[in-house]
Amino acid sequence: MADYLAPLRDMRFALKHLAGLDDVLALPAFAEAGGDIADAVLEEAAKFATGVLSPLNWSGDQEGAKLTPSGVVVAAGFADAYQQFVENGWASMTGDPEYGGQGLPNLLGTAASEMWNSANMAFALNPMLTTGAVEALRAHGSEALKAKYLPNMIAGTWTGTMNLTEPQAGSDLAAVRTKAVPHGDHYLITGQKIFITWGDHDAAENIIHLVLARLPDAPEGTKGISLFLVPKFLVNEDGSLAARNDAVCASLEHKLGIHASPTCVMAFGEQGGAVGYLVGELNRGLNHMFTMMNEARQKVGVQGLAIAERAYQQARDYAKERVQGRVVGVPGKQPILHHPDVRRMLLTMKSQIEAMRALAYLVAADVDYAHNHPDEAARARYQARVELLTPVLKGWCTEVGVEIASLGVQVHGGMGFIEETGAAQHLRDSRIAPIYEGTTGIQAADLIARKLPQHDGAAMTALLADMRETVAAAARQEGAAFQSIARQLAAAVEALVSATGWAKQSMAANPAAALGASVNYMMLAGYVAGGWLMAKAALAAAAEPAQDDFLRAKITSSAFYAEQILPKAAALSVIVHGGSSFAEHLPAEQF
Repeated sequence: MADYLAPLRDMRFALKHLAGLDDVLALPAFAEAGGDIADAVLEEAAKFATGVLSPLNWSGDQEGAKLTPSGVVVAAGFADAYQQFVENGWASMTGDPEYGGQGLPNLLGTAASEMWNSANMAFALNPMLTTGAVEALRAHGSEALKAKYLPNMIAGTWTGTMNLTEPQAGSDLAAVRTKAVPHGDHYLITGQKIFITWGDHDAAENIIHLVLARLPDAPEGTKGISLFLVPKFLVNEDGSLAARNDAVCASLEHKLGIHASPTCVMAFGEQGGAVGYLVGELNRGLNHMFTMMNEARQKVGVQGLAIAERAYQQARDYAKERVQGRVVGVPGKQPILHHPDVRRMLLTMKSQIEAMRALAYLVAADVDYAHNHPDEAARARYQARVELLTPVLKGWCTEVGVEIASLGVQVHGGMGFIEETGAAQHLRDSRIAPIYEGTTGIQAADLIARKLPQHDGAAMTALLADMRETVAAAARQEGAAFQSIARQLAAAVEALVSATGWAKQSMAANPAAALGASVNYMMLAGYVAGGWLMAKAALAAAAEPAQDDFLRAKITSSAFYAEQILPKAAALSVIVHGGSSFAEHLPAEQF
């Protein structure tokens, strides 16, 4: 199995030219985090990902987590790696300084998250969920709860989880049955939750569960759900750990991938009730939990990018070494990298990874602006774009991530189907990303029914205007590559404009047709956003005074994306205009 090496030059290029890292660092909130700190963070994160996390990826997949009478034990090396993660300060990177965090930009945290997930996705899920729990508690918790729990959670000494799903309540959270009964200054929680990522483990001294439950007299449906903090170990007033709470892992799920990530069935209250504390307002738990879910959705989009990068690196390295067959017009046998179709596959992987990275970093930077820009109107504009692009980032990047991991297997040929090469693990691991934190269909429905119409579509209108400016800039450049980029991007943008108009009208006149077309609309938006950012990348590369192979390759990759990926936009626009087509007319019994 090939080792993971963080693509630092490409990451720095995307951070600087596409996400505007320097401008983010210029925000008053990040006054102490200069460029030197940013470079040091990236370098050290790369070393940790390559030297500590990556070597555990294969062994962790083979061993998995185990449930013992005393609780869940993680795969060999994972607990030690997590302690290093905490001791090196990675857990607290973007945490609020008021509670001991370093206060670095979300943009830098996202770049580090990409490395953790490429190196070892099963490991990276633990800090990812903790960060989301921190955000939910910081936004909605009482001052007492924040003071008691946030310092250790931000430090990583305690980890966090999200407890939504129940056997009868998957995406339909209105069906949640877990109960919360008032008991003095707290609540007693009883019920079962499933699919709880890192719900129990021995890598940290405490686990803080955020649990959706309803009071006995709560209204039916989602309006009757509240959010509770349920620690694995109760916490004394002085911050020390007290007795074990009535919250245990009842079983571990046996999964297609991410075997080293313990996915738990959690049982609350089997001994009378787990002590829980209300977070935020009664009956507004789902609203509060969406703070954590939106954070997680952005990071899962990064997972799609990260696994794609890992699969690409392995396929590329294999293609450079594997000698098979003869290349047309070339004497003697050559590595398969020289076969035209293998080059097509690898560049399909590479160009889309660059587009996904650009989108992930752009959204991360917009989050920083939305939270920290000194101008209120600017904060609102950036927040609107974050809300618009979050479902695209989550849905499009994870779907394309699976496609790229599958191409990675294909590049290996028959060896890709053999577990020992490691290519199959990337495909297995990638497959969960379009499912958890809201399936692709849920992201698409959110985009077309909620996010697109917000503020009368102002966020999409502004985004399309930015795209058209880039088309014009590319058209002004000389050379066949830029003319192709401008031509293909212009057509793709107009396809998105047309599909957007149809979507708005259809949501008002025939919502079923619009929702039936929503995934294709979301994928269309993703491909065009990727093409827009690839065009910006080519322009930035051409503007660099000292041209080298990396910059020339950036232009080539952008032109390839324009010619081989962007034409999908026109086809998807046609499909979107067809709505759900004849799918609505097939009787249920004929499926």
